[in-house]
Amino acid sequence: MPDSMSEMLQQDMECEGLLECFHGLKALDEDIFRVLCEREDPLTVDEIADAVDRERSTAYRSVQRLLQAGFIQKEQVNYEQGGYYHVYRPRDGEAIAQELQRTLNDWYAKMGQLIGEFERKYGDEPEPAAAES
Repeated sequence: MPDSMSEMLQQDMECEGLLECFHGLKALDEDIFRVLCEREDPLTVDEIADAVDRERSTAYRSVQRLLQAGFIQKEQVNYEQGGYYHVYRPRDGEAIAQELQRTLNDWYAKMGQLIGEFERKYGDEPEPAAAES
């Protein structure tokens, strides 16, 4: 990831780069998200690991990051004889996009406040000299 905002703006980015930009997700996370989006049926962690040619534990950690970021959802499937397993699917793209927009709006508002603070602190107005006693 670029070191500064100006470097980021100069890069060619794809929409999947938002996963990294907004949530610090990794290339593997993006790959897994794409795999889940391409499949009609939800996948188990084992199926995800096979699809991205990674160890189960590595795929599981990536799935956990995607869950925490809110890009995928987990569903429990029950066996008839008892027990269960989990499958994963992407969340609705429109809902994810709306959350990304809210995050961007919050970030923009925060940056606006910080820029205002910077201007007040370092603007053209000279600081009053400290009174000598």
